Amino acid sequence: MKTPFSSVSWTRIGLMLLAASGGLLSGCNRSGDAAGKAGALPPVPVQIAAVEQTDVPRRIDSVGTVQALRTVAVKSQVDGIVAKIHFREGDEVKAGDLLVTLDQRPFENSLRIARADLANARAEAARAAADAERYQRLDRQEAVSKEQLSTLLTKAETTKALVQAKEAAVANAELQLGYTQIRAPIAGRTGQRLLHEGALVKANDIGQSFVTINQLAPIAVAFSVPEPVLAEVRAAFAAHQVVITVSNRNTGLTRTDGRLEFIDNTVDPTTGTITLKAVFANADAALWPGQFLQVQTQVGVDQGALVVPTSAVMTGQQGTQIYVMKSDHTVELRPVKPLRTAGDRTLLAEGVKAGETVISDGQLRLLPGFKVEPKTLGEAPAAAH
Repeated sequence: MKTPFSSVSWTRIGLMLLAASGGLLSGCNRSGDAAGKAGALPPVPVQIAAVEQTDVPRRIDSVGTVQALRTVAVKSQVDGIVAKIHFREGDEVKAGDLLVTLDQRPFENSLRIARADLANARAEAARAAADAERYQRLDRQEAVSKEQLSTLLTKAETTKALVQAKEAAVANAELQLGYTQIRAPIAGRTGQRLLHEGALVKANDIGQSFVTINQLAPIAVAFSVPEPVLAEVRAAFAAHQVVITVSNRNTGLTRTDGRLEFIDNTVDPTTGTITLKAVFANADAALWPGQFLQVQTQVGVDQGALVVPTSAVMTGQQGTQIYVMKSDHTVELRPVKPLRTAGDRTLLAEGVKAGETVISDGQLRLLPGFKVEPKTLGEAPAAAH
């Protein structure tokens, strides 16, 4: 009778186990060789930057539109015919400057008629007043009836009221005559001339005006900011700390004297933004109505903030991290707490100290403990081996 496992079988099993143990030992030797090679890698070329501690303004970037603070479409207040235009397109005018003269003859005639009516009314009033005075004397002598006296006194009062009405008619005729001289209501710059000599104009015609005048100095810039920053803007506005700067990248124009004057009373629900307006002196008329500009709204300053390049900050499974280069040129991975970004820089609350060196480029090839070779932007990195 044969047993399940013979001595030959046990021998084979022993040889197989021996071979497997030999393979495991050889695998361990290869892993050790790989670790040795990793330790012998050359320094990784990287770009570095120093941690700075500085004051960083808090700014909000927007796009704005230049608007005239005051815009007036000059119209006629009476019906008439244009006799003469006294301005040219693009003129700088002052408030009260004569712009247009209408044909004054019909209005002069109306004024003469009104003055004649006034003279007639005054004569009638004087006669009625004299009659009333005479009958009052006779009444004291009981030489006239009370009815006659009452009639004359009433006539004296009505003629006096008629004089006042005729005086008002004369004043109105003078006013209408004055309206034939159309003057600039505000100081500013004239636009295109829309009517010419000989044109018939109607009083306060909605679709007809002589010219539009825009005030250029001072001038406003309207822009919008996101609703989440509204509380910060309002706080800075109340503390008179808001500084508005506008610029035009195409022309190089920059204005830093902006003064926030207006915060709209509602947030636009379609865009989630709120409209602000800043006023600039614009004495040189460099800002022009309708122009688009880049707007920076400074609402405060972070004092003594720790600043690093934004490219140095990484987001991993453990949160926000940054590589710090030590004195022996090895790197250490540290967790950091960012506050906000400002352009291409990031402000940190903790994790680094002023003066430390961080890796701003080349982090993808690093692990903690790796040795690095700093390179500048103008220097080509060494080829990896």
